Amino acid sequence: MDPKPKKISNNNKKMIHVLLLPYPTQGHLNPMLQFAKRLVSKGIKATLATTIFVHASLHKANPTTTNPNHHHHLSIDFETISDGYDTTGRSVSGIGIYLETFRVVGSRTLAELIRRLSESGRPVDAVVYDSFLPWGLDVAKGFGLVGAVLFTQSCAVNAVYYHVHNGAVLVDEGDDVKGKKKVVSLPSLVPLQISELPSFYSPGLYPGYHYLVLNQFSNVDKADFVLFNSFFELEKEIVEWMAKLWPVRTIGPTVPSMCLDKRLENDKDYGINLWQPDNDICIKWLNEKSFGSVVYVSFGSVAKLESEQMVELAWGLKNSKHYFLWVVRESEKTKLPLEDTLKLDEKKQGLLVNWCPQLEVLGHKSLGCFLTHCGFNSTLEALSLGVPLVAMPQWTDQTTNAKYVEEAWGVGIRARPGEDGIVRREVVENCVKELMEGEKGTEIKKNVNKWRDLAREAVGHGGSSDKNIDEFVAKLAPL
Repeated sequence: MDPKPKKISNNNKKMIHVLLLPYPTQGHLNPMLQFAKRLVSKGIKATLATTIFVHASLHKANPTTTNPNHHHHLSIDFETISDGYDTTGRSVSGIGIYLETFRVVGSRTLAELIRRLSESGRPVDAVVYDSFLPWGLDVAKGFGLVGAVLFTQSCAVNAVYYHVHNGAVLVDEGDDVKGKKKVVSLPSLVPLQISELPSFYSPGLYPGYHYLVLNQFSNVDKADFVLFNSFFELEKEIVEWMAKLWPVRTIGPTVPSMCLDKRLENDKDYGINLWQPDNDICIKWLNEKSFGSVVYVSFGSVAKLESEQMVELAWGLKNSKHYFLWVVRESEKTKLPLEDTLKLDEKKQGLLVNWCPQLEVLGHKSLGCFLTHCGFNSTLEALSLGVPLVAMPQWTDQTTNAKYVEEAWGVGIRARPGEDGIVRREVVENCVKELMEGEKGTEIKKNVNKWRDLAREAVGHGGSSDKNIDEFVAKLAPL
């Protein structure tokens, strides 16, 4: 086993303090939280600043100490800022209005927090902010602090957005005159069809989100570090290309240490959730299944499937004849006529839950594959635990991630939709069977094990990500 991370010496001076500012959704909280844990393991004091609404919604894995802002299991302090939606959450407002309100109110309350921490004897030395919140850098520089941006999506996806930001991706949607799919070729990236670009690249489809992803680059040139939740070996060509533009460092995969190098004691899960998982039900059910016999199905915390797609997916899973554990949020259950279609209680083939401990599920011996929307966190988790993927992307970065999952990394199969945009039951059935039973599945399992080992090496002692974190920490150390 690799030795524990070395803690820096700061010559008995005050402990270096890093304030981390995540975008307030689960998929952005998790990478920032895990990076904070790595910093703590290097002797850094870390404070995570979430919005007031999100802070009130968190389910922490362990009880807090007498200090309500400190989580002793994580060794991380929790503080709050306001996004202007303290009691309602952002769902009551459109994304454009929300982002502008968050910029104005967030900038003010972040500055107030930095001042308050300084006055209480906990001055901040650096701010690590989510790339979706570029004003975090402006606030940090206003105090003369080190500012580091953390991109939580893949290098490939953000490279596309950067090219769009610079006007290099100007294409018309649809097929060309010969009926062939149009292909976009960009430096360091694999050729991408229009349907494989991240969906927010077009201002016409999602104007608010288009602004969000392009605005990441509004002041990135002023950042002291440009960090990515990836690892060098996974996206080598893209990282090398980006490194010509900015001081890029990969610091991932940002998943709990017990899934990778096992150097951080008790780091088995993220430690905070915006939903209460059904741990006991899931694991008890999985324990009763044989090795590699279960398909895990989850589309994350945001994606919403159409009713017709839910039914097709249900029948595809049933017809595959394999056990399946399917996460269906309460708001989505009405789309699935269980009694009329699946009759799950008759053969106990499937289990549906509102939420579950995904890392524990992915690491379970009974798991055979993961049918996923290909959010980057889920992709990295599966890769880190050696789980093959059935890719069924919905929107945002997922379409590009699915392309890389199948063709660049060889760790999964894409379940492709028909012309009507629906992935039919036959496609679902065939993809599951191919991974669980076919020759292609055997080859994919070899590939995913290769990437799993490389991910562990990257975060392990002296690995590419570990060295990058050490370099970041060293730049913060007092002279």
